Formats: sequence, structure tokens, C-alpha cells
Amino acid sequence: MPVHHATFTIHTRSQGLHEITDQLEREVARSGVTSGVATVFCRHTSASLVIMENADPSARADLEAWLNRLVPERDPHFTHTLEGPDDMPSHIKTALTRTSETVPLKNGRLQLGTWQGVYLWEHRRAPHTREILLTVLGE
Repeated sequence: MPVHHATFTIHTRSQGLHEITDQLEREVARSGVTSGVATVFCRHTSASLVIMENADPSARADLEAWLNRLVPERDPHFTHTLEGPDDMPSHIKTALTRTSETVPLKNGRLQLGTWQGVYLWEHRRAPHTREILLTVLGE
């Protein structure tokens, strides 16, 4: 069974959802795998992955605003504060979301729904360079 690996570097400008669907689709096509699964993994503890609506940006804005209310900065109970007020909340946000997603492949394409996209979710406010690993497995 063929296995294809790829690594992507994503440069984020700030906190928020950064769509990576097109990059994943191009690499899935390059893999030659037509039927199987694609697993995407984020190698960080202050950023995560999510499959979210890609049509209306207000859905992503609402999701991010909700998570920021759930895990606010400057919580007086946090002791991990040396890297700034957004660091510990970013770790909690990653723990509450996911660092990997698996998407079925059919006819050489990710089988996402009509309004779905794959996003890197940067939880830190400062720009970061994030590494994403893709594994395509199938036939």
C-alpha cells in the first residue's frame, strides 16, 4: 500500500484560522493515491487544526471569539506566563481542539463537504512559522 509524506511550512501573521485546503489538495494529487486517507498533523503546542466552514468568514470569526471568551488571557490562575499572556491560553486552546485531522480520499480528492475547509488555527498573537505534516495512505 503506497504511503506519501509531505511537510508544509505555514507562516502565520497573527492569531486566527489560516486555510490550508489548497496546499493539501495539491499534495494529495502529487501523491498519486486515489483511494485512502490523508492525515494532517500540526507539530506545535500552541496551534491546532480544524475542519470548518469555508464559505462565510463570520463562522470562523464567531468560533475564534467564542474560544477567546472561553480561555481568556491573563487568567490569574495561570503560572506558565514567561512567554507572554497569550501563551498558556494557546496551549489550552490546542488541548481543547486537535493537532490532527484525517480526511477520506476518493478519486484522488479529499472528501470534504461542500462548505468545509482544513485550517491551521494559530492561537498566538505574534507571527509564527508552523510545520504541518501530511501522510497520504491508500492505493
